[in-house]
Amino acid sequence: MTTETLMPYDEALGRFEPVLGMEVHVELGTASKMFCGCRTEFGGAPNTQVCPVCLALPGALPVANEKAIESTIRIGLALNCSIASWCRFARKNYFYPDMPKNYQISQYDEPLCTDGYLDVEVDGRIVRVEIERVHLEEDTGKSTHVGGATGRIQGADYSIVDYNRAGIPLVEIVTKPIEGTDRLAPEIARAYVAELRELMRALGVSDVRMEEGSLRCDVNVSLMPRGTSTWGTRTETKNVNSLRSVERAVRHEIERQGAILADGGRIIQETRHFHEDTGATTSGRSKEEAQDYRYFPEPDLVPIAPDAEWVESLRGGLPELPRVRRARLQEEWGASDLDMRSMHNADAIDLVEATVAAGAAPADARKWWMGELARRANEAGSALVELAITPVQVARVCAMVAEGAVNDKLARQVLEGVLAGEGDPDEVVERRGLRVVSDEGELSAIIDQVIADNAAAADKVRGGKVAAVGALVGGVMKASRGKADAGRARELILAKLGVSE
Repeated sequence: MTTETLMPYDEALGRFEPVLGMEVHVELGTASKMFCGCRTEFGGAPNTQVCPVCLALPGALPVANEKAIESTIRIGLALNCSIASWCRFARKNYFYPDMPKNYQISQYDEPLCTDGYLDVEVDGRIVRVEIERVHLEEDTGKSTHVGGATGRIQGADYSIVDYNRAGIPLVEIVTKPIEGTDRLAPEIARAYVAELRELMRALGVSDVRMEEGSLRCDVNVSLMPRGTSTWGTRTETKNVNSLRSVERAVRHEIERQGAILADGGRIIQETRHFHEDTGATTSGRSKEEAQDYRYFPEPDLVPIAPDAEWVESLRGGLPELPRVRRARLQEEWGASDLDMRSMHNADAIDLVEATVAAGAAPADARKWWMGELARRANEAGSALVELAITPVQVARVCAMVAEGAVNDKLARQVLEGVLAGEGDPDEVVERRGLRVVSDEGELSAIIDQVIADNAAAADKVRGGKVAAVGALVGGVMKASRGKADAGRARELILAKLGVSE
């Protein structure tokens, strides 16, 4: 991978204005593929979820998946799109080594949904991202290039193809050019994809697991000199598969393109690859010449003509949309704007809501998910939702703390045990002996010993330096291995030393 000169981000934004375009592909969570009855489960043995239709064997004919069409219409409605009263599929002809037909059934000039928008919030600012189209197509298979250093076809010894994914329903959501993002361009790109992902989850149309490829993003970036209105040449960074990477890809392209333009060079219209390890993009395939995909209407499928009453019934069945839900939860939980942004960015709102539903106070649920559990997720390099703990278990830990059965220090050990697979919170407490020392006699004996071992500190407290009691409380907590109630220990120490506050 060659190293390209980059312009400092602030300098690039001082000289150029970015224009973004986002193309997001969402695999729909249907039970069967788009044009056949094959299963769609992720992770099946290679080439076991295939049939004559998705393998394009002679004489096999496609039949459109009604559920996929319904899901696409629901997506379009949630994105404030107009729904076509008549549209059809087309054949997109291209060299597809991972598509058995060697063409893709897609939609071209007659998409199912058009002219919508999605509002996103970034840094306290509402940005309206306009949607050009939402259309339905089929996914390709998966190629694996074996040998070589990059995992790409260049330099590989050979390639193998898994056709399980070929034919899975795929929705493509294409924005109109996004202008006026200025210095927030990377954050707006990330926020848009995050909001879109949350919307797909709310609709229940996809699991949108970016790490598994069920949501993939192509990021288009161009720069135009400040004070002009002519868009620059765009690049398209393909298949970016995490929110962080979307943000990094935009930032890198701004810095890379800025350096080229400032040096008198020109931007080549091309696809680019994003590298997770470096945050850089590298050249892929030139798109300076328009590709002739030889679109023509798919002859084996009838047009789609959604009934207006059906569309309106789908509109009436839409769930509460994410922004509305967040506003409601913020009011119910009494959370600050910063709290909600933090939970949203950490993808923790669903987890906190489920924990509250299981009986925890909102502040307690937020505290543990955004504190100890977020720390552990960061250490493991995983998402919060991937941790081996459930909202019900977190709610039980919250209840234990509220009951006084464990304190915060012990609660962290309980969470550690649950994450380690030692059982539910109550089982971990019993197995590890983590319950708070609540027996006054046992606690009194520990305090007597600590006072005897720390006579100097005890004398300071007797002499009026109440702040010195902290050392004695610390001694009690150490002696009890963190199991004592620190507040009660303080009260008893002061009483034994004849000091009142």
